[in-house]
Amino acid sequence: MFNKVILIGNLTRDPEMRYTPQGTSVCNFGIAVNRKYKQGDETKEEVTYVNVVVFGKQADTCGQYLNKGKSVLVEGRLQERRWETEEGQKRSRHEVVAQSIRFLSKGRGDAGAGASSGEGEITPPDDTTDLEPF
Repeated sequence: MFNKVILIGNLTRDPEMRYTPQGTSVCNFGIAVNRKYKQGDETKEEVTYVNVVVFGKQADTCGQYLNKGKSVLVEGRLQERRWETEEGQKRSRHEVVAQSIRFLSKGRGDAGAGASSGEGEITPPDDTTDLEPF
């Protein structure tokens, strides 16, 4: 099977940093991904909200440099988490487990231009390609 996701979007909230009991950094944030399409003569816009989780040194970098409104390119895989609440309700959530995050310095409307041309990108350190610890 093949599970690969590539998204460009803007952070919907500031990143949240946590640490596993083993000390591995975990960074969670959400992004909004916009899509424009035509319906008849009318142009419409659809927004999809996606949760992203990053591990290791890359999580530290994201927690340090990202904040709400910043544009990012996220490359990773789709994962479903399932859990049960204290009241016994079953819950689930889909999220992207990031393998690579690229920071884009362009504004909200210019995120696509920055990603395709390679201009205006902030280059993260070389050692930010850690995968999740398990």
